[in-house]
Amino acid sequence: MNDSTWGAPPHTGHTGQTGYWGPADQGHTDRGSVQGAVPAGPAYDAQDAPHTRPMPIVPDVSAHGGDQDDDRGAARLSGPLFRDENPDPMPDAPQPTPAPQKKSAGRDLGAAIGVGVGLGAVIIASLFVVKAVFVGVIAVAVVVGLWELTSRLQERKEIKAPLVPLAVGGAAMVVAGYVRGAEGAWVAMALTALAVLVWRMTDPPEGYLKDVTAGVFAAFYVPFLATFVAMMLTADDGPWRVLTFLILTVVSDTGAYAVGWRFGKHKLAPRISPGKTREGLFGAVAFAMVAGALCLQFLIDDGAWWQGLLLGLAVAASATLGDLGESMIKRDLGIKDMGTLLPGHGGIMDRLDSLLPTAPVVWLLLELFVGSG
Repeated sequence: MNDSTWGAPPHTGHTGQTGYWGPADQGHTDRGSVQGAVPAGPAYDAQDAPHTRPMPIVPDVSAHGGDQDDDRGAARLSGPLFRDENPDPMPDAPQPTPAPQKKSAGRDLGAAIGVGVGLGAVIIASLFVVKAVFVGVIAVAVVVGLWELTSRLQERKEIKAPLVPLAVGGAAMVVAGYVRGAEGAWVAMALTALAVLVWRMTDPPEGYLKDVTAGVFAAFYVPFLATFVAMMLTADDGPWRVLTFLILTVVSDTGAYAVGWRFGKHKLAPRISPGKTREGLFGAVAFAMVAGALCLQFLIDDGAWWQGLLLGLAVAASATLGDLGESMIKRDLGIKDMGTLLPGHGGIMDRLDSLLPTAPVVWLLLELFVGSG
């Protein structure tokens, strides 16, 4: 999920104005005057010029730059020689009360809901009609996600992770996991990493280490984790297991958003994702545990409600960590979204952030609770 989906309103900094402050040894000036200006006294004498300090040059804009430092205003002069455009108010004058700000999700909710419903329809239709079609859907999502990730790495960090071996190996990894299980997934992962190492040798050696490191990371982060969804599908009740996985992840994100938007006050990880709150995390846990109990009781063969409670708790934790993990990546890259393919959502990777790390967790717990099917 994106940073804005946990509901806490972004902090609005107060924009101030700063003036130029000259050397400290030039004496004290009256309130509102410019420090560093020539003190009042006799008329200027050219003979004293070598013994006087020049008037400091006042920059036209703040020394801190432009839009990225919106908490500092442009430099200005004030005092008896300059007109103060915004004089300080009288101490006793009543101050206007700022208008209350409305909480905003920061997204086009109409577009987001429409795209979400459309994706859900495609997933459900392919999941319960022909399993192989759903495997193809996973492979397509993996390839698009790899394209988004490698494109952002090259644009923002000049890291050239080779896309061709990643895309081919990633799609093969998903198919291998469906056909051969965990063993096939690991073999495909190893071969994909080897292909990345060899493919990058066709370019100059400068940056080789960072490029192949990013390539191996991308292979593990996107297709290898997605392979566990295909592995869930191989069970007799595979479609219901995948549906349970999707429901719990979506419900966890929805609970975090709803509770965090309404009650969120305490930041969860402000340096990573300022929009996420502790209240939102509690909402994710509560919603996912209830949904887990219902899904294990009614959708999964031989499942029990108490197993669903544990599964829901694990999903809420893994989905939150996955969301924070991609937020770390996007903070490092200096971007808000990984792409623009899905209106109201961002890119494919912005939808896979909580799903990818949750897939192996759900696969493993279902194997422990009800077996391989």
